[in-house]
Parts: sequence; C-alpha cells; structure tokens
Amino acid sequence: MSIKVRYFASLKERLGRSEDNFNEAGLSADEIWQKLTQQSLPDNVLIAVNMEYADKSYIVQDGDELAFFPPVTGG
Repeated sequence: MSIKVRYFASLKERLGRSEDNFNEAGLSADEIWQKLTQQSLPDNVLIAVNMEYADKSYIVQDGDELAFFPPVTGG
C-alpha cells in the first residue's frame, strides 16, 4: 500500500521537501496533510488526486498520487 504525496511551490519550500510516501489508505486528503506535516491544512491550499482537483475531504486510496499546491495566479 502506497500513496505518493507531492508538495509544490511555496509549500515545498515551507516544508523543506517535495514529496512523501504515505502507507495508510482510507484517510482524507486533510487527514494525510495533518499526519505528514503536524499542521492544519491552510484554507487556500489546492488539492489534486491523480491530477484531478479534489476536496480536502476526498478519501485517498492505495496507489493514488496526492498533490498540495498554493493557489495559482496569473496576469
């Protein structure tokens, strides 16, 4: 059982790493964030599961790729 967790942009810099492997399926994206970072998930963080936007309550399954990234802005 394995879930790849990836962090992008300022989250990567803030956490000091770009990814983690997580070995517990059946938890929400929010719960995984809290277990790996020991922090509450910031309100403005975007979440993707298998390259599709997801809600923080999405239940992540074995083999999924979970990504966290700050809001994207453009001009």
